[in-house]
Amino acid sequence: MSSLAEGLKNVVKGEVRSDDETLKKFSHDASLFEVRPQVIVSPKNVEDIKKLVTFISEHKKENPELSLTARSAGTDMSGGALSESIVLDMLPHFAGTIDVNKELLEAQVLPGTYYRDFETMTLIKGLLMPAYTASRELCTVGGMVANNAGGEKTLRYGKVEDFIKKLKVVLADGNEYEVRALTKFELEQKIFENTFEGNLYRALYSLLTTNDLLLKSAKPNVSKNSAGYYLWNVWNGQTFDLTKLIVGSQGTLGIITEITFRLVPVKKMSRLLAIFLRDLTPLADITNILLKFKLESLEVYDDNTLKLAMKFFPDLLRILKPKNLLKLMWNFWPEALMMLRGGMPKLVLLAEIAGDDEAEIKHTLLAMRKAVEEFHRPMRITASTEETNKYFTIRRESFNLLRKHIHGKRTAPFIDDLIVRPEVLPEFLPKLEKILNDYKLMYTIAGHDGNGNLHIIPLMDMRDTKNIDVIVAVGEKVYDLVIEYHGSITAEHNDGLIRTPYLEKMYGKEVTALFAETKKIFDPQNIFNPGKKVPIADGAGTLEYMQKHLATK
Repeated sequence: MSSLAEGLKNVVKGEVRSDDETLKKFSHDASLFEVRPQVIVSPKNVEDIKKLVTFISEHKKENPELSLTARSAGTDMSGGALSESIVLDMLPHFAGTIDVNKELLEAQVLPGTYYRDFETMTLIKGLLMPAYTASRELCTVGGMVANNAGGEKTLRYGKVEDFIKKLKVVLADGNEYEVRALTKFELEQKIFENTFEGNLYRALYSLLTTNDLLLKSAKPNVSKNSAGYYLWNVWNGQTFDLTKLIVGSQGTLGIITEITFRLVPVKKMSRLLAIFLRDLTPLADITNILLKFKLESLEVYDDNTLKLAMKFFPDLLRILKPKNLLKLMWNFWPEALMMLRGGMPKLVLLAEIAGDDEAEIKHTLLAMRKAVEEFHRPMRITASTEETNKYFTIRRESFNLLRKHIHGKRTAPFIDDLIVRPEVLPEFLPKLEKILNDYKLMYTIAGHDGNGNLHIIPLMDMRDTKNIDVIVAVGEKVYDLVIEYHGSITAEHNDGLIRTPYLEKMYGKEVTALFAETKKIFDPQNIFNPGKKVPIADGAGTLEYMQKHLATK
């Protein structure tokens, strides 16, 4: 055991590990990176986290590399939970739903709780936190908050930031604070406090008001964004809400210890209108027509995703767990027949309607179908929940199917979460595909058409070190294209190691300087997850660091 690990065993009650097998495991997440930590600590309780923050604060001068990075399920695709110092494993002792309150439409939950387990508890009360991701079976709520996650229901309900009522957070002074929206009067009281918290509020308020116009102009002109710090969301002149900043900050401002989510009642049923497009020409027009209806979601996946689903059909059956196998297989017959007649569609568009009245849902779906009949594209209205789930399973599971089955190459999430306005997609997509095809990349495209948010997952042989140069070259060109269309380089998956080097490209020097100042206000000693959001000179968060730590084994 390392000397650091030995020292930490005297500080915390939780487990401290530094054996080779554990460090190797925590060197990877769902991203392309390999970053080996020094120690893994599983904090037993909030006191352990507070003691760790104090320990690092006291030893930073003699060991400037000391830091804390919180991690739960390790499903992050940006490298956000990777560190060369101390990783906090939140799974063992920070899991569990504390309370679900049907009257208040809220729930308290610990950050290491798997979303699937949390959802089980809320569904018992007929409630849901609807900003879940495609990886809903794998991720934890803490990771969702840290990344400001979103998913298929974001079109109707918004992202995680829209469902946070309160957070408990350990900040850089080693104390735990409750963070919530403050009224103007409460903010004035907080600013006058001569405490760490008071100083923080005072400094941040000054930064926001002094740079108000710059920050308003910096806000991306899209419906979803996880790039940078959301400084423009904190103060609206009446309410000062630090949760809007901590959500999406990837654990760089403090360690979240408890989350209070706002919940919504569950709708009894949902059905889909599936539209099969053999070209991109009508995409924007169809999208704009469909968005006039009260859609629950508007999703899309490409022909490569559909081919993948057909190729690994047995896996889909295991995931779907059908009560009637023959009936489910029969549900795929329309797609099979359509492909026999006209070939594979370029895109499959899924427009979802949800509600409590089946007749009303059916009426709306028929009206939607009639509204887009002029485009003469094959369409299908699902007749059951099982058939609806079929389409969503293809959409949700494509990434996992790629990871599991493609040998010799691996999923390479580095341009995996871009967003532009939906109306420009028919113009944007061919330009995007040209970049990918110029480099002869194999890839799938899926995402949230209603928001213009696309997930592009190439397959690459990372044993070939030439692909490191390809990743850099393609990333530069794709992000230039996204910025040309006034989009964001990440809508949901956040910056981490893969996109922090490009934040200045997206926001410019003035705004990224404000990100650095924000980090310094919260974390003057750089204790929390350094190198994410704000790069370290010659270290994490730079393009050179990214290239150096791309896993090639």
